[in-house]
Amino acid sequence: MDAAAHVLCTKGFAGTRLTDVAEHAQLQAPAIYYYFASREDLIEETVFRGVNDLRNHLKRALDALPPGTSPMDQILTAAEVHLRHGLELSDYARASIRNSSQIPERLRARHKKELTAYNRIWKRLMTAAAADGQIRDDVDPKLAQPLILGALNWSAEWWDPRRNSVDTLVANAQVFIRHSLSPAPKPVRRRAKGPVSG
Repeated sequence: MDAAAHVLCTKGFAGTRLTDVAEHAQLQAPAIYYYFASREDLIEETVFRGVNDLRNHLKRALDALPPGTSPMDQILTAAEVHLRHGLELSDYARASIRNSSQIPERLRARHKKELTAYNRIWKRLMTAAAADGQIRDDVDPKLAQPLILGALNWSAEWWDPRRNSVDTLVANAQVFIRHSLSPAPKPVRRRAKGPVSG
């Protein structure tokens, strides 16, 4: 499965062959059938594990935050987890993100269910931020959520570790999210000066 995740990251669903997986795992290709009945079963399990690992990693990260962490800071933590897990820590998460739209419908049932559970966490964070007044009035949290996740997911396609570190990417994503969602600061009202006494 580690080998399958690696190959899926680099070659995608259509380009992933069992011979490539076996070569990366230092096995003979027929040995894979001892564990999985087909190429599709192997890919389905790998993609499912990717989003399952990502969801559990996010839950642990949010649970580890200090009590009273603001909803906006929880959203920024979720963005960091999403990027680091997908780009730095887990071939499984990256394989899942990059191939979720490529795998056939018949292989998507468990993946879609797990993805719904992952999105539910984000929905809870966005709802809490809106209720706390941390999302501007002209932004619909239900639309902002897929826009944010779409941008984070797309980074798996274009990010180049030779040009920017994950740290830099995370910092920029967090600034982008905070300033896109947060209400504009209220202008400071200056007190009118009274007449100058002579």
